[in-house]
Amino acid sequence: MLIQPYEVIEHTADVGIIAYGRSLEELFANAAVGMMSFLIDLASVRLSQQRTVTADADDREGLLIAWLNELLVLLNADGFVPGRFTVRDLTDTRLRADVAGEPVDPTRHRFHLDVKAATYHTLEIKQDGLWQARVIFDV
Repeated sequence: MLIQPYEVIEHTADVGIIAYGRSLEELFANAAVGMMSFLIDLASVRLSQQRTVTADADDREGLLIAWLNELLVLLNADGFVPGRFTVRDLTDTRLRADVAGEPVDPTRHRFHLDVKAATYHTLEIKQDGLWQARVIFDV
């Protein structure tokens, strides 16, 4: 069964998503897809290189924010555009994921919004059949 990975939600002055997943791993990966979709057309990203990303936090909600913000560091500080996300190890406080993508190529990559950070504002992770996460991004 295919599920919608995320939906965009309206928020004053910022942008947000509700991500969905059959598992927490899928939820975290789909939240990454949703966030990156605000930044770039993911179809333009070649999956030619792989990086391992880790994140730690005190709880599951903090871990989601830490994960998404690590991906922004990967893009903004390291110049690597992530395009596919595979969460390998996930507990309530630690995550390890494989991220496929490529170095930023200004001739091919057209950036849409400048997402500065994932925020705790109205952050929520819940399970109602599917896992769901509501995340607001500072732009």
